[in-house]
Amino acid sequence: MNHISVLIVEDEPHAQNELKRLLAKSGHDVHVLDCIDSVEEAINWINKNEEPDILFFDIQLSDGLSFEIFKHIKTKTPVIFTTAFDEYAIQAFKVNSVDYLLKPIKQHELTAALDKFKALKDEPKNKNTGLRLEQIEELLKLHKPHFKTRFITRIGDQIKQIDINEVAYFKAEDNEVLLITGNNKRYFVNYALDQLSGLIDPVLFFRANRSYFVHISSIKKISKYFNSRLHIELEPATEEPVLISRVKVPEFLNWIDK
Repeated sequence: MNHISVLIVEDEPHAQNELKRLLAKSGHDVHVLDCIDSVEEAINWINKNEEPDILFFDIQLSDGLSFEIFKHIKTKTPVIFTTAFDEYAIQAFKVNSVDYLLKPIKQHELTAALDKFKALKDEPKNKNTGLRLEQIEELLKLHKPHFKTRFITRIGDQIKQIDINEVAYFKAEDNEVLLITGNNKRYFVNYALDQLSGLIDPVLFFRANRSYFVHISSIKKISKYFNSRLHIELEPATEEPVLISRVKVPEFLNWIDK
């Protein structure tokens, strides 16, 4: 069979649909097996299904980095990452046999990545597509963004400036993102939670789940929760429980232990 089976791991529906559209126009016979939107679901899917020919992974997912997946499964399936990292990091990543496509993905780059995969598949002696996790994590360190030190928000006709040190956590609510300060002031900010991942210092902030980005100083209490998850109590208090998924617990514990 000459078709290419693909698993897409991407947490943005628009990006999922765009990637499927580009794959359909690539000139290759591509069969998308499924679209998964989290680290935990990807681990479960791969453990329960026959592996596809290619894995398409976004790097930053709603419940963590997709690299976390490879700490829970063993696979030699080639991976093509779709990422928002800058060109310098992208070119560095390409020293591996794994490909990286910068968002927004261009049709000719996606087609070239599939062409490369087909060439490697047709010549097994050249096939070296296994993911070297440690090397990729080291290359990630090449990407050193300048983190935001303040946010602005509009209050009527006024523009208010909020220092990053005042932020307790960010919360996604009704298609908006709220910035909550340590003294429980709430402000709308013009960023999605996914965008904040590259804008705020990961030493200070952690993406707890789909709805919360928390500052280390806002964590008042950490408790064990059902199904190997963790419950974190924040200050100011939240209306609903803030949970860390089972898959993300090791990453969270490493983060608070730094």
